[in-house]
Amino acid sequence: MMGPAHSLSGAAAWLGVGAAAAAAGHTMPWPVLLVGALVCAGAALAPDLDHKAATISRSFGPLSRWLCEIVDKLSYAVYKGTRKQGDPRRSGGHRTLTHTWLWAVLIGVGFAVAAMTGGRWAVLGILFVHMVLAIEGLLWRAARGSSSDVLVWLLAATSAWILAGILDKPGNGADWLFTAPGQEYLWLGLPVLLGALVHDIGDALTISGCPILWPIPVGRKRWYPVGPPKAMRFRAGSWVELKVLMPVFMLLGGVGCAAALNFI
Repeated sequence: MMGPAHSLSGAAAWLGVGAAAAAAGHTMPWPVLLVGALVCAGAALAPDLDHKAATISRSFGPLSRWLCEIVDKLSYAVYKGTRKQGDPRRSGGHRTLTHTWLWAVLIGVGFAVAAMTGGRWAVLGILFVHMVLAIEGLLWRAARGSSSDVLVWLLAATSAWILAGILDKPGNGADWLFTAPGQEYLWLGLPVLLGALVHDIGDALTISGCPILWPIPVGRKRWYPVGPPKAMRFRAGSWVELKVLMPVFMLLGGVGCAAALNFI
């Protein structure tokens, strides 16, 4: 999938979680619903940090490009070190390590611990990074081009500051779901984890599939490309993604939001 579809699917997924949480009696305060949707939309772009042409790889200037090179080399090294006889040879690390359930869990847990233990500045940093990615993904036409980078960063920083201030107020959700003392913002790891998994599922629908199950072997492959039957797959950026899936994500997101806020 392309960036806009990934971000839309991430936002829709969190809004769906909000609807499920409301039905289970753990209704999200509206700031949690909003922040979670934006964080999940941003996190749904993050697995492509192993690809130098991806949105995330150019969202933070030289820093993200440098990080992309490191992640690509790391992913490729892990692929070579763990591949089985049935896994094909390849020359790069795209759609390997960062496109697995294990990576999603690790990154989600890492951000959760950082948010819980790092204080306000850690929360602001997490929000800023994911706000940048959410803007790049959801408003991709307006954010396109290097000349807009500074404006995107300023908008993300302002949004992160305002949203963190709103969440800090009593009853607005800093301790949503995890209510024990010291567990404030532990829930921030959930939209990060969900965004990564939604990205992987979206890529699994494309022609190449996605090795979500690694390191669990399937037959002669450890990097088995999970996906539906080939007749049901599509090319990234094709009309199926643009004309069918993206409108469906918007519709599901709207329904999920209404249900999460107990409007339906």
